[in-house]
Amino acid sequence: MSATIYHNPDCGTSRNVLAVIEAAGYRPTVIEYLQTGWDRDPLLKLLADAGLTPRQALRETKSPARDLGLLEPGVSDETILSAMLRTPVLVNRPFVVTAKGTKLCRPSETVLDLLDTWPAGPFQKEDGELMIDAEGRRV
Repeated sequence: MSATIYHNPDCGTSRNVLAVIEAAGYRPTVIEYLQTGWDRDPLLKLLADAGLTPRQALRETKSPARDLGLLEPGVSDETILSAMLRTPVLVNRPFVVTAKGTKLCRPSETVLDLLDTWPAGPFQKEDGELMIDAEGRRV
């Protein structure tokens, strides 16, 4: 199975998700979207496939969303989408795409729903929190 991750290497959650994918034996396509930016149609498809609106995928913390007025009620999805295209950090992360679907993988454990195989347990996040126990069960 192939996997694609829209990744920010400065984000702990994104690093955790990438680590799970790789530890499970996948060689994902890694798209560092802060460097590549977003194009409108692929971003709209990613959001639609994940079942999210631009507002639902908006990164609210550690982003300029508040300063740009995007958190105010009544701001349209079109306005948010346009801001995301101009300022890629506004898109929450990481998104993962596999044959099983597309998800915004927050919390990190969400990625397990998209994988046919998981890493051998026990498997911990970088902060030491257990994600998969010694018996291979999701924690």
